[in-house]
Amino acid sequence: MPRYLLQAKYTQQGMAGLVSSPEDRSGVIKTLAQSIGGKLISLDYCFGEYDLIIMLEMPDDTTMASVVMAVGASGTATNLHTTPLIPIADGFAAAQKANAISYRGPGK
Repeated sequence: MPRYLLQAKYTQQGMAGLVSSPEDRSGVIKTLAQSIGGKLISLDYCFGEYDLIIMLEMPDDTTMASVVMAVGASGTATNLHTTPLIPIADGFAAAQKANAISYRGPGK
C-alpha cells in the first residue's frame, strides 16, 4: 500500500482547541485512516514550520487527497504538505531505468 508523509500546521483555532481540551490525537487519526482502508504509521509533533508530521498508508492517491481535503476543510490545520513516499526498491528500479535514458540538458 502506498505511504505518504503529511506535514501540517495548526491554525489558531486548532491550537486553541488542543490547549483548551488536550487529547491524544493519534486515536482520531488512526480511526480516520482505518475507516477509508488506510493505516496510521506514526504521528509526531515537531518544532519549526510544521506542528505535526503524520505517516500514513493509504490505498491510493485519491484516498490520500480526500484525507488532506477533509483535514483542511475542518479549519483546524493549514499548510498541509503531502509527500508520496517511494520504497527504496522502487527508487533503485527508477535509477536503473534512468541509466538507460539519454537526455540532453538545456544549453548543452
